[in-house]
Amino acid sequence: MNKLFLVLLLITFGLGSRAQDIFNAARQNDTTALAQMISNSVRIDTTDNRGSTPLIIAVYNDNEAATRLLLAKGANPNARDFSGNTALMGACFKGLLNMVTDLYQYKTAVNQVNYNGATALIFAATFGHEDITRILLKYGADKAIKDKFGKTALDYAINQENKNIIDILKD
Repeated sequence: MNKLFLVLLLITFGLGSRAQDIFNAARQNDTTALAQMISNSVRIDTTDNRGSTPLIIAVYNDNEAATRLLLAKGANPNARDFSGNTALMGACFKGLLNMVTDLYQYKTAVNQVNYNGATALIFAATFGHEDITRILLKYGADKAIKDKFGKTALDYAINQENKNIIDILKD
């Protein structure tokens, strides 16, 4: 019985550390390690203690090579963390235009909402990212979507007194 418990314990911790390694590789833009783990059947859409996937972590850290590898290997571009945020929302929050365009090429859902009802466009407008606001609109972002507080991206741009984004969203 003790041997069985020991084997199960080793398997559990072994799998956990392999999964943890995929997050570190995504965070560090280590495509060699990522490719190796994926070929060794580590789940590409596994989640950490906050619900983030390796893709969400790679995007948030502006790791373009890791992001492209994960997307090419089938990572879900629409996966959500425990707050409902996606990789696209993280890119819009941080102002990472290159990540927004990479994610769009892999069919990310531009109008997906988090658990507060916020969209990527709301993030871009709130944090003053004009280029991202423009490209999201080009990709079909819906300006009329309201979050759980009844506010649109335009409302947040007005609240932030960002005239350029207000002008973009009023067109």
